[in-house]
Amino acid sequence: MLVDDDQDIRELLQAYLGRAGFTVQVAADGERFRAAFDSALPGLVILDVMLPDEDGFSLCRWVRQHPRQPHVPIIMLTASSDEADRIVGLELGADDYLGKPFSPRELQARIKALLRRAQFGQERSGDVLGFEDWRLDTVSHRLFHADGEEVLLSGADFALLKLFLDHPQQILDRDTIGNATRGREPMPLDRIVDMAVSRLRQRLRDTDKPPRLIRTIRGSGYVLAAQVAPV
Repeated sequence: MLVDDDQDIRELLQAYLGRAGFTVQVAADGERFRAAFDSALPGLVILDVMLPDEDGFSLCRWVRQHPRQPHVPIIMLTASSDEADRIVGLELGADDYLGKPFSPRELQARIKALLRRAQFGQERSGDVLGFEDWRLDTVSHRLFHADGEEVLLSGADFALLKLFLDHPQQILDRDTIGNATRGREPMPLDRIVDMAVSRLRQRLRDTDKPPRLIRTIRGSGYVLAAQVAPV
């Protein structure tokens, strides 16, 4: 599903991605998007940041709180070169960012990469993995605390958490983490990794100083300091 107020972009991408085998539903503003999303439940969303009625950030937040499809991959489009905009979008749960003007071919490549990552996560295992006071359903990507609260994860959050759970008590270097989480973000690798880990720590309530669950190993990377077992 594509949300953009520029009719030329909507028509271009609908035709281009349609030739690549995708079914593309379009919306020109947030109101139309919300109504269409509830009925269509798309496999991926492309959100323009600047829209006539509300911005893409609020729509991204709304999707991540949606009761039926909170984990759908989201790519955000922006005409701004401001790094702060990219950071805000990623903090709200966007999986990738693309600046305008962009190549439809590059957008198609990013779409395919996100869909492969989502499919890979679904095919890995049907197990629910438990660690500390948490359990992660690796099929539905749903994370639950022992107190019953569900914590919503973006695709990048899930990929990073699954990486840690697949390698508990092992040091993961920045290259390994970056390959699992950054997609094609233009920011430096260290910045991307630190931001991704910080966001995951917040999801896991791992906010002690120093963090208790995901520990920093200076000069080496990060380690999940917990036992992991199927539930």
